[in-house]
Amino acid sequence: MIFFQLFSNDPKIVTRAAGEYLFRSGDHGDRMYVLTVGSAEVVVADTVLESLEPGAIIGETSVIEPGPHMAAVRALSDCEFVEIDAARFEFLVAQMPHFATSVLKSTTRRLRAMDRRLAASVPPPAPLATPGSQPSAN
Repeated sequence: MIFFQLFSNDPKIVTRAAGEYLFRSGDHGDRMYVLTVGSAEVVVADTVLESLEPGAIIGETSVIEPGPHMAAVRALSDCEFVEIDAARFEFLVAQMPHFATSVLKSTTRRLRAMDRRLAASVPPPAPLATPGSQPSAN
């Protein structure tokens, strides 16, 4: 869902030229962003995790629990992002519950994608021994 109508009242617009970073891994974060113009990507350790198009929500965990960003966001083209601080986030959630649901869906989608990546990189566990069985001597 694209949230442009939610930000029509006094939006704080952050612009980034192609190749510039909105934020980098390790930077302190205390706000979230919605990409409204352009395309960007989420990067961790030189690996692109996600491509972003207008309507994408970025940094949503930072507005809920401030702290260092775990990933970087790099503009692929000239971009505009609407910046949402904690006070505006709380206002939007209170006034438009569907906004909160959309933020949760975005976060859940990212968590599931990371779970899949992690599961694919971890070898399966060794089978458990059944009672009375002897471990094999290899």
